[in-house]
Amino acid sequence: MLKNTDNLAVLFADIVESTALYRKLGDVEAFKVVSTCLSALTELLPRHRGRLIKLLGDAVMCLFPDADSAVDAAVDMQRTIARLQPGGVEVQLRIGLHTGPVVVDGNDVYGDTVNVAAYLADAATPGQILIAEATTDELGETQREAVWPIFDAILKTSLAKTAVCEVPWHDDLTDRTQINLHISRTIPQDVGSLLLVLGDQERRVDYWHETLSIGRAADCDLLLADSLVSRHHATIRIERTQFYLVDHSINGTFVTRASGEEIHVVRREIMLEVRGEIRPGYSRTNEGGAFIEFHRDRRSIYRV
Repeated sequence: MLKNTDNLAVLFADIVESTALYRKLGDVEAFKVVSTCLSALTELLPRHRGRLIKLLGDAVMCLFPDADSAVDAAVDMQRTIARLQPGGVEVQLRIGLHTGPVVVDGNDVYGDTVNVAAYLADAATPGQILIAEATTDELGETQREAVWPIFDAILKTSLAKTAVCEVPWHDDLTDRTQINLHISRTIPQDVGSLLLVLGDQERRVDYWHETLSIGRAADCDLLLADSLVSRHHATIRIERTQFYLVDHSINGTFVTRASGEEIHVVRREIMLEVRGEIRPGYSRTNEGGAFIEFHRDRRSIYRV
């Protein structure tokens, strides 16, 4: 049954570079590390009046009754993972949280508050906790005085420029970067990202990285050393809320959609949908050709 509930806090905590962990440690050991971290994060939720909504691969999505509880949990999460180092591996988190109305549907929640929390988690750097000004205003005095604004952003909940603030969790703040008050620091809007993986190469396209080049030339973002691949084979770009592949090659680019349909793109463009595969110069019926996996991240998939 759908129910609107005001002023809950939604938190996303992502394990940074989990894909690299799997490449470095192998599937079994990396799975142990990720599972240990996710278990540690979920175990601390009750002491902050939080509950787990869902696991998202290498991330947790949690719900709290208020901003103070969510911020306390976020600090606890960062400190717990910093101490844990499962299997001797240093793991870092990106955390974003936001307060506001959500749509509760059984054990799941939806709405712009969820999208903003996910956006802030993706905007955070490793080891960072980000909240919006509206959440800061709901904090108790002690917590409110500890945070500081570092960016401006235009959020879906208001469509007006608002401050994005960092929550400190280290005991030593002497190495904190000072804010230049004389420049604009507005970060890109929330449209989600397109993630691309080629072997051990992982890239993303979003408003921080608006284009990505594919080809044989050394200056390409995704490099394929194959004679059937043109030096500058294709480009992927973001346009408003969609992602497009533009082919510049001789042999064309084969795009396989989630449905299994394969499309041969030659000197034209195609919109990349939720997920699929890109094969520069090769069809999937050919053996030996490298392919690039792509998928849109949760901010673009779960947008409501």
